Amino acid sequence: MKKILVVLTNTIEYKGTDQATGLWLGEATEFVDEVTKAGFEVDYVSPKGGFVPLDPRSFKYTDKSTMAIYSSSDFQQRALTNSLKPTQIQPEDYQAIYYTGGHGVMWDFPTNPELQSITKKIYQQGGFVTSVCHGIAGLLNVKDDDGNYLIAGKKITGFTTAEEILAGKRKVVPFLNEEVAKMHGANFQKKRAYKEFAIQDGQLITGQNPFSARAVARILIENN
Repeated sequence: MKKILVVLTNTIEYKGTDQATGLWLGEATEFVDEVTKAGFEVDYVSPKGGFVPLDPRSFKYTDKSTMAIYSSSDFQQRALTNSLKPTQIQPEDYQAIYYTGGHGVMWDFPTNPELQSITKKIYQQGGFVTSVCHGIAGLLNVKDDDGNYLIAGKKITGFTTAEEILAGKRKVVPFLNEEVAKMHGANFQKKRAYKEFAIQDGQLITGQNPFSARAVARILIENN
């Protein structure tokens, strides 16, 4: 059975504020809906393991398939309550890793050495490294064995600076994904704000915003 590792955040609030954040629900459920229908299994991991909070704003964008997965005991237990710790992961078990978004990932994805190691190993064994929206934060600092950024010279996308401004979060996020991606040598691509857009460059598959999760999944499925 083909397996994909889905990465979720443990961050419950915008740091320095009392505003709740967490996983953007649809970025997990829409992706999982697509890949499981295509015959993949998924495991869920988070930087700390255990509880995964949900961004309350993401409930404005649910649909029947999202609610079906959200209401399942499997998702509630394995994703939201008992997500795996990075130390429990064997990278060789996975054909792809997928970084979900939600603003919370900005604080616990970029500097997690265990997740970076898992990502590098999956990439080195020929697997796919994928993300959607803010999930690109998990790819920004991954380096290969020569110390080069994995995204350097690659076409990627993620939540744009314009979208961050439109979301009203420009002043509370610790950095801007688009800016850091460019600083680390990526060829950052983008389309109109909040429109579906996903792009592939070799083993990297990335989506721009919350409406791009299914597009990322479809490209991944086409390659496996």
